[in-house]
Amino acid sequence: MKLSRFAQVGAIAAVAALTLTACAANEGTDAGTTGNAADTTLSGSIAGAGASSQEVAVQAWTAGFQQAHPDVEVTYDAAGSGAGRGSFQAGAVAFAGSDRAFTTEELGDTFAGCTDGTGIIQLPTYISPIAVIFNVDGVDQLDLDAATLAGLFSGEITNWNDPAVAALNPDATLPDLDVTVVHRADDSGTTENFTDYLFQTAPDAWTWEPDGVWPETPGVNEAAQGTSGVVSAVSGGNGTIGYADASRAAEEGLSTVAIKVGDEFVEYSPESAAAVVDESPFEDGREAGDLAIALDRTTEAAGVYPIVLISYMIACQDYVDAASAPIVKGYLEYIASAEGQDAAAAAAGSAPITDSLREKVNAAIDLIAAE
Repeated sequence: MKLSRFAQVGAIAAVAALTLTACAANEGTDAGTTGNAADTTLSGSIAGAGASSQEVAVQAWTAGFQQAHPDVEVTYDAAGSGAGRGSFQAGAVAFAGSDRAFTTEELGDTFAGCTDGTGIIQLPTYISPIAVIFNVDGVDQLDLDAATLAGLFSGEITNWNDPAVAALNPDATLPDLDVTVVHRADDSGTTENFTDYLFQTAPDAWTWEPDGVWPETPGVNEAAQGTSGVVSAVSGGNGTIGYADASRAAEEGLSTVAIKVGDEFVEYSPESAAAVVDESPFEDGREAGDLAIALDRTTEAAGVYPIVLISYMIACQDYVDAASAPIVKGYLEYIASAEGQDAAAAAAGSAPITDSLREKVNAAIDLIAAE
Protein backbone atom coordinates (compact mmCIF):
# COMPACT_ATOMS: atom_id res chain seq x y z
CA MET A 1 0.00 0.00 0.00
CA LYS A 2 1.21 3.48 -0.78
CA LEU A 3 1.40 5.37 2.50
CA SER A 4 1.83 9.01 3.36
CA ARG A 5 3.55 9.95 6.60
CA PHE A 6 0.11 10.71 8.06
CA ALA A 7 -1.18 7.30 7.00
CA GLN A 8 1.76 5.60 8.66
CA VAL A 9 1.22 7.52 11.89
CA GLY A 10 -2.52 6.82 11.81
CA ALA A 11 -1.94 3.14 11.14
CA ILE A 12 0.54 2.80 14.00
CA ALA A 13 -1.87 4.49 16.38
CA ALA A 14 -4.72 2.31 15.15
CA VAL A 15 -2.69 -0.86 15.61
CA ALA A 16 -1.72 0.14 19.14
CA ALA A 17 -5.29 0.94 20.11
CA LEU A 18 -6.64 -2.20 18.51
CA THR A 19 -4.02 -4.36 20.19
CA LEU A 20 -5.07 -3.07 23.59
CA THR A 21 -8.72 -3.59 22.72
CA ALA A 22 -8.09 -7.12 21.52
CA CYS A 23 -6.08 -8.04 24.62
CA ALA A 24 -8.89 -6.87 26.86
CA ALA A 25 -11.54 -8.52 24.72
CA ASN A 26 -9.75 -11.86 24.71
CA GLU A 27 -10.50 -12.33 28.38
CA GLY A 28 -13.67 -14.42 28.75
CA THR A 29 -14.78 -14.24 25.10
CA ASP A 30 -15.19 -16.80 22.37
CA ALA A 31 -12.87 -16.87 19.39
CA GLY A 32 -14.32 -15.98 16.04
CA THR A 33 -15.80 -12.57 16.88
CA THR A 34 -14.19 -9.66 15.05
CA GLY A 35 -12.26 -7.53 17.53
CA ASN A 36 -12.05 -10.36 20.06
CA ALA A 37 -9.75 -13.39 19.98
CA ALA A 38 -8.05 -14.26 16.70
CA ASP A 39 -10.31 -16.07 14.24
CA THR A 40 -8.52 -18.66 12.10
CA THR A 41 -11.51 -19.55 9.94
CA LEU A 42 -10.50 -17.06 7.24
CA SER A 43 -7.26 -17.29 5.31
CA GLY A 44 -5.88 -15.91 2.07
CA SER A 45 -5.40 -12.48 0.60
CA ILE A 46 -7.39 -9.80 -1.17
CA ALA A 47 -6.27 -6.61 -2.89
CA GLY A 48 -8.11 -3.34 -3.27
CA ALA A 49 -7.39 0.02 -4.85
CA GLY A 50 -8.89 3.46 -5.05
CA ALA A 51 -9.54 6.65 -3.15
CA SER A 52 -6.60 8.28 -1.40
CA SER A 53 -9.09 10.04 0.87
CA GLN A 54 -9.74 6.70 2.59
CA GLU A 55 -6.06 5.78 2.91
CA VAL A 56 -5.76 6.36 6.66
CA ALA A 57 -9.13 4.76 7.39
CA VAL A 58 -8.26 1.72 5.28
CA GLN A 59 -5.06 1.32 7.28
CA ALA A 60 -7.06 1.33 10.51
CA TRP A 61 -9.63 -1.10 9.12
CA THR A 62 -6.95 -3.43 7.82
CA ALA A 63 -5.12 -3.40 11.15
CA GLY A 64 -8.29 -4.27 13.05
CA PHE A 65 -9.43 -6.95 10.62
CA GLN A 66 -6.04 -8.65 10.44
CA GLN A 67 -5.82 -8.52 14.24
CA ALA A 68 -8.87 -10.79 14.33
CA HIS A 69 -7.88 -12.79 11.22
CA PRO A 70 -4.11 -13.33 11.36
CA ASP A 71 -4.12 -15.64 8.32
CA VAL A 72 -5.61 -12.95 6.08
CA GLU A 73 -3.71 -10.28 4.14
CA VAL A 74 -5.43 -7.16 2.82
CA THR A 75 -3.58 -4.70 0.59
CA TYR A 76 -4.81 -1.38 -0.80
CA ASP A 77 -3.27 0.89 -3.42
CA ALA A 78 -4.45 4.45 -2.79
CA ALA A 79 -4.08 5.36 -6.46
CA GLY A 80 -7.23 7.52 -6.64
CA SER A 81 -10.92 6.86 -7.14
CA GLY A 82 -10.83 6.67 -10.92
CA ALA A 83 -7.92 4.24 -10.91
CA GLY A 84 -9.63 2.13 -8.26
CA ARG A 85 -12.89 1.88 -10.18
CA GLY A 86 -10.96 0.99 -13.33
CA SER A 87 -8.96 -1.73 -11.57
CA PHE A 88 -12.10 -3.19 -10.01
CA GLN A 89 -13.96 -3.16 -13.30
CA ALA A 90 -11.04 -4.94 -14.96
CA GLY A 91 -11.02 -7.59 -12.24
CA ALA A 92 -7.52 -6.64 -11.09
CA VAL A 93 -8.66 -6.09 -7.48
CA ALA A 94 -11.35 -7.64 -5.30
CA PHE A 95 -12.72 -4.35 -4.00
CA ALA A 96 -12.46 -0.65 -4.72
CA GLY A 97 -12.64 2.51 -2.68
CA SER A 98 -14.20 5.43 -4.52
CA ASP A 99 -15.27 8.95 -3.63
CA ARG A 100 -18.24 8.48 -5.90
CA ALA A 101 -20.38 5.51 -6.76
CA PHE A 102 -20.48 4.00 -10.24
CA THR A 103 -23.21 5.77 -12.18
CA THR A 104 -26.24 3.85 -13.39
CA GLU A 105 -24.86 4.12 -16.95
CA GLU A 106 -21.48 2.69 -15.87
CA LEU A 107 -23.20 -0.20 -14.15
CA GLY A 108 -24.24 -1.46 -17.58
CA ASP A 109 -20.60 -2.29 -18.35
CA THR A 110 -18.88 -5.59 -17.62
CA PHE A 111 -17.14 -6.22 -14.29
CA ALA A 112 -14.53 -8.87 -15.02
CA GLY A 113 -14.14 -10.07 -11.43
CA CYS A 114 -17.87 -10.55 -10.88
CA THR A 115 -19.85 -13.55 -12.08
CA ASP A 116 -21.87 -12.79 -15.21
CA GLY A 117 -25.40 -11.68 -14.48
CA THR A 118 -24.71 -10.58 -10.91
CA GLY A 119 -24.49 -7.06 -9.60
CA ILE A 120 -22.19 -5.11 -7.35
CA ILE A 121 -22.69 -3.48 -3.99
CA GLN A 122 -21.71 0.11 -3.21
CA LEU A 123 -21.43 0.96 0.47
CA PRO A 124 -21.17 4.51 1.90
CA THR A 125 -18.80 3.61 4.73
CA TYR A 126 -16.48 6.64 4.86
CA ILE A 127 -17.91 10.11 5.45
CA SER A 128 -15.53 13.03 5.63
CA PRO A 129 -15.57 16.77 5.04
CA ILE A 130 -13.49 18.17 2.20
CA ALA A 131 -11.50 21.06 3.61
CA VAL A 132 -10.80 24.14 1.53
CA ILE A 133 -7.17 24.74 2.45
CA PHE A 134 -5.09 27.85 1.88
CA ASN A 135 -1.73 29.34 2.70
CA VAL A 136 -1.59 33.13 2.82
CA ASP A 137 0.98 34.78 5.05
CA GLY A 138 -0.72 36.62 7.92
CA VAL A 139 -4.17 35.07 7.34
CA ASP A 140 -5.24 32.14 9.51
CA GLN A 141 -8.97 31.92 8.83
CA LEU A 142 -11.29 32.87 5.98
CA ASP A 143 -15.06 32.99 5.61
CA LEU A 144 -16.31 32.43 2.07
CA ASP A 145 -19.67 31.96 0.41
CA ALA A 146 -20.26 29.66 -2.54
CA ALA A 147 -20.10 32.33 -5.22
CA THR A 148 -16.79 33.75 -3.98
CA LEU A 149 -15.29 30.29 -3.60
CA ALA A 150 -16.37 29.46 -7.16
CA GLY A 151 -14.84 32.73 -8.35
CA LEU A 152 -11.50 31.81 -6.81
CA PHE A 153 -11.40 28.29 -8.22
CA SER A 154 -12.67 29.31 -11.66
CA GLY A 155 -9.90 31.88 -12.06
CA GLU A 156 -12.32 34.81 -12.07
CA ILE A 157 -10.95 36.16 -8.76
CA THR A 158 -7.18 36.45 -9.12
CA ASN A 159 -6.00 38.49 -6.13
CA TRP A 160 -6.40 37.88 -2.42
CA ASN A 161 -7.45 41.49 -1.74
CA ASP A 162 -10.33 41.23 -4.21
CA PRO A 163 -13.38 43.16 -2.92
CA ALA A 164 -15.52 39.99 -2.85
CA VAL A 165 -13.07 38.25 -0.50
CA ALA A 166 -12.52 41.39 1.58
CA ALA A 167 -16.24 41.99 2.08
CA LEU A 168 -16.63 38.58 3.72
CA ASN A 169 -13.52 39.00 5.87
CA PRO A 170 -13.49 42.59 7.20
CA ASP A 171 -11.12 41.73 10.07
CA ALA A 172 -8.49 40.02 7.90
CA THR A 173 -5.47 41.81 6.45
CA LEU A 174 -5.58 40.52 2.91
CA PRO A 175 -2.40 41.03 0.88
CA ASP A 176 -2.01 42.28 -2.68
CA LEU A 177 -1.04 38.79 -3.80
CA ASP A 178 -1.94 36.58 -6.72
CA VAL A 179 -4.21 33.62 -6.03
CA THR A 180 -2.66 30.26 -6.95
CA VAL A 181 -5.25 27.53 -7.25
CA VAL A 182 -4.03 23.96 -6.75
CA HIS A 183 -6.25 21.16 -8.03
CA ARG A 184 -5.93 17.41 -8.48
CA ALA A 185 -4.09 16.19 -11.58
CA ASP A 186 -5.62 12.71 -11.41
CA ASP A 187 -9.19 11.53 -11.88
CA SER A 188 -10.42 12.11 -8.35
CA GLY A 189 -13.63 11.55 -6.46
CA THR A 190 -12.61 14.40 -4.18
CA THR A 191 -12.56 16.68 -7.23
CA GLU A 192 -15.95 15.41 -8.34
CA ASN A 193 -17.47 16.06 -4.91
CA PHE A 194 -15.87 19.50 -4.68
CA THR A 195 -17.00 20.56 -8.15
CA ASP A 196 -20.45 19.15 -7.41
CA TYR A 197 -20.68 21.55 -4.48
CA LEU A 198 -19.66 24.50 -6.67
CA PHE A 199 -22.06 23.48 -9.43
CA GLN A 200 -25.02 22.99 -7.09
CA THR A 201 -24.54 26.13 -5.03
CA ALA A 202 -23.01 28.67 -7.45
CA PRO A 203 -24.10 27.69 -10.99
CA ASP A 204 -23.67 31.24 -12.31
CA ALA A 205 -20.02 31.38 -11.21
CA TRP A 206 -19.20 27.70 -11.79
CA THR A 207 -20.61 26.53 -15.11
CA TRP A 208 -18.78 23.20 -15.43
CA GLU A 209 -20.67 20.06 -14.53
CA PRO A 210 -19.24 17.89 -11.74
CA ASP A 211 -16.43 15.64 -12.86
CA GLY A 212 -13.50 13.77 -11.39
CA VAL A 213 -11.21 15.48 -13.89
CA TRP A 214 -10.58 19.18 -13.30
CA PRO A 215 -12.03 21.34 -16.10
CA GLU A 216 -10.01 23.72 -18.25
CA THR A 217 -10.42 26.79 -16.08
CA PRO A 218 -8.68 29.94 -17.39
CA GLY A 219 -5.53 30.82 -15.49
CA VAL A 220 -5.89 27.86 -13.13
CA ASN A 221 -3.18 25.42 -14.13
CA GLU A 222 -1.31 24.16 -11.06
CA ALA A 223 -2.12 20.47 -10.74
CA ALA A 224 -0.86 17.99 -8.15
CA GLN A 225 -1.08 14.22 -7.98
CA GLY A 226 -3.33 12.83 -5.29
CA THR A 227 -4.37 14.27 -1.96
CA SER A 228 -0.79 14.33 -0.72
CA GLY A 229 0.30 16.33 -3.75
CA VAL A 230 -2.35 19.00 -3.26
CA VAL A 231 -1.58 19.32 0.44
CA SER A 232 2.15 19.58 -0.28
CA ALA A 233 1.68 22.21 -3.00
CA VAL A 234 -0.61 24.36 -0.88
CA SER A 235 1.59 24.14 2.21
CA GLY A 236 4.72 24.87 0.20
CA GLY A 237 3.53 28.10 -1.40
CA ASN A 238 2.21 31.52 -0.46
CA GLY A 239 -1.11 32.65 -1.89
CA THR A 240 -2.20 29.08 -2.57
CA ILE A 241 -5.64 27.55 -2.19
CA GLY A 242 -6.82 23.99 -2.77
CA TYR A 243 -9.08 21.25 -1.47
CA ALA A 244 -8.35 17.98 0.31
CA ASP A 245 -9.82 15.40 2.62
CA ALA A 246 -10.02 17.15 5.98
CA SER A 247 -7.95 14.54 7.80
CA ARG A 248 -4.94 15.44 5.68
CA ALA A 249 -5.48 19.17 6.15
CA ALA A 250 -5.55 18.74 9.91
CA GLU A 251 -2.34 16.71 9.89
CA GLU A 252 -0.43 19.46 8.09
CA GLY A 253 -1.93 22.24 10.23
CA LEU A 254 -3.16 24.14 7.18
CA SER A 255 -5.51 27.12 7.38
CA THR A 256 -9.05 26.32 6.31
CA VAL A 257 -12.16 28.11 5.07
CA ALA A 258 -15.50 28.33 6.89
CA ILE A 259 -18.34 27.99 4.36
CA LYS A 260 -21.48 30.11 4.43
CA VAL A 261 -24.61 28.00 4.94
CA GLY A 262 -27.79 29.98 5.43
CA ASP A 263 -26.86 32.91 7.66
CA GLU A 264 -23.81 31.36 9.32
CA PHE A 265 -20.28 30.35 8.42
CA VAL A 266 -19.70 26.68 9.22
CA GLU A 267 -16.30 25.12 9.81
CA TYR A 268 -15.75 21.52 8.86
CA SER A 269 -16.04 18.76 11.43
CA PRO A 270 -17.09 15.10 11.40
CA GLU A 271 -20.41 16.11 12.97
CA SER A 272 -21.17 18.84 10.42
CA ALA A 273 -20.26 16.44 7.59
CA ALA A 274 -22.51 13.69 8.93
CA ALA A 275 -25.36 16.21 9.19
CA VAL A 276 -25.52 16.79 5.43
CA VAL A 277 -25.61 13.04 4.81
CA ASP A 278 -28.61 12.73 7.13
CA GLU A 279 -30.29 15.51 5.14
CA SER A 280 -29.81 13.66 1.82
CA PRO A 281 -31.76 10.80 0.15
CA PHE A 282 -30.54 7.70 -1.65
CA GLU A 283 -30.33 8.02 -5.43
CA ASP A 284 -33.33 6.81 -7.42
CA GLY A 285 -33.12 3.89 -9.82
CA ARG A 286 -30.55 1.83 -7.91
CA GLU A 287 -30.66 -1.92 -7.34
CA ALA A 288 -30.64 -3.59 -3.93
CA GLY A 289 -27.24 -3.23 -2.33
CA ASP A 290 -26.37 -0.12 -4.33
CA LEU A 291 -26.52 2.56 -1.63
CA ALA A 292 -25.49 5.64 -3.60
CA ILE A 293 -26.53 8.83 -1.79
CA ALA A 294 -27.65 12.00 -3.57
CA LEU A 295 -26.03 14.70 -1.45
CA ASP A 296 -28.09 17.87 -1.07
CA ARG A 297 -25.38 20.51 -0.89
CA THR A 298 -27.85 23.39 -1.14
CA THR A 299 -29.39 22.76 2.26
CA GLU A 300 -29.41 25.71 4.67
CA ALA A 301 -29.95 23.59 7.76
CA ALA A 302 -28.05 24.81 10.80
CA GLY A 303 -24.70 23.21 11.53
CA VAL A 304 -24.32 21.51 8.15
CA TYR A 305 -21.01 21.58 6.29
CA PRO A 306 -21.92 20.93 2.64
CA ILE A 307 -18.51 20.19 1.06
CA VAL A 308 -18.38 16.57 2.04
CA LEU A 309 -17.41 13.36 0.37
CA ILE A 310 -18.93 9.99 0.86
CA SER A 311 -16.38 7.38 -0.08
CA TYR A 312 -17.75 4.00 -1.04
CA MET A 313 -16.48 0.48 -0.68
CA ILE A 314 -17.40 -1.42 -3.85
CA ALA A 315 -17.52 -5.20 -4.20
CA CYS A 316 -19.08 -8.00 -6.25
CA GLN A 317 -22.19 -9.81 -5.14
CA ASP A 318 -20.75 -13.00 -6.65
CA TYR A 319 -17.04 -13.45 -7.39
CA VAL A 320 -15.41 -15.33 -10.24
CA ASP A 321 -12.69 -16.11 -7.69
CA ALA A 322 -14.91 -17.67 -5.05
CA ALA A 323 -12.08 -17.71 -2.51
CA SER A 324 -12.16 -13.91 -2.36
CA ALA A 325 -15.81 -13.70 -1.37
CA PRO A 326 -15.67 -14.67 2.33
CA ILE A 327 -12.64 -12.46 2.94
CA VAL A 328 -14.21 -9.45 1.23
CA LYS A 329 -17.46 -10.05 3.08
CA GLY A 330 -15.74 -10.30 6.45
CA TYR A 331 -13.62 -7.23 5.76
CA LEU A 332 -16.65 -5.15 4.80
CA GLU A 333 -18.54 -6.34 7.88
CA TYR A 334 -15.68 -5.09 10.03
CA ILE A 335 -15.56 -1.76 8.18
CA ALA A 336 -19.28 -1.21 8.75
CA SER A 337 -19.21 -2.28 12.39
CA ALA A 338 -19.23 0.24 15.22
CA GLU A 339 -15.72 -0.90 16.09
CA GLY A 340 -14.48 -0.37 12.54
CA GLN A 341 -16.15 3.02 12.21
CA ASP A 342 -14.71 4.15 15.54
CA ALA A 343 -11.23 3.00 14.46
CA ALA A 344 -11.50 5.09 11.29
CA ALA A 345 -12.77 8.09 13.24
CA ALA A 346 -9.84 7.86 15.66
CA ALA A 347 -7.25 7.51 12.91
CA ALA A 348 -8.70 9.70 10.15
CA GLY A 349 -11.25 12.02 11.77
CA SER A 350 -14.10 10.64 9.68
CA ALA A 351 -17.73 10.65 10.77
CA PRO A 352 -19.05 7.21 11.83
CA ILE A 353 -22.11 6.09 9.94
CA THR A 354 -25.39 6.10 11.84
CA ASP A 355 -27.03 2.93 13.14
CA SER A 356 -29.82 3.23 10.57
CA LEU A 357 -27.34 3.48 7.70
CA ARG A 358 -25.31 0.58 9.16
CA GLU A 359 -28.42 -1.60 9.02
CA LYS A 360 -28.78 -0.92 5.29
CA VAL A 361 -25.06 -1.44 4.68
CA ASN A 362 -25.11 -4.80 6.46
CA ALA A 363 -28.10 -5.90 4.41
CA ALA A 364 -26.14 -5.07 1.26
CA ILE A 365 -23.08 -6.98 2.50
CA ASP A 366 -25.30 -10.02 3.07
CA LEU A 367 -25.85 -10.12 -0.71
CA ILE A 368 -22.26 -11.31 -1.20
CA ALA A 369 -22.32 -15.03 -1.96
CA ALA A 370 -19.70 -16.43 0.41
CA GLU A 371 -20.25 -20.09 1.19
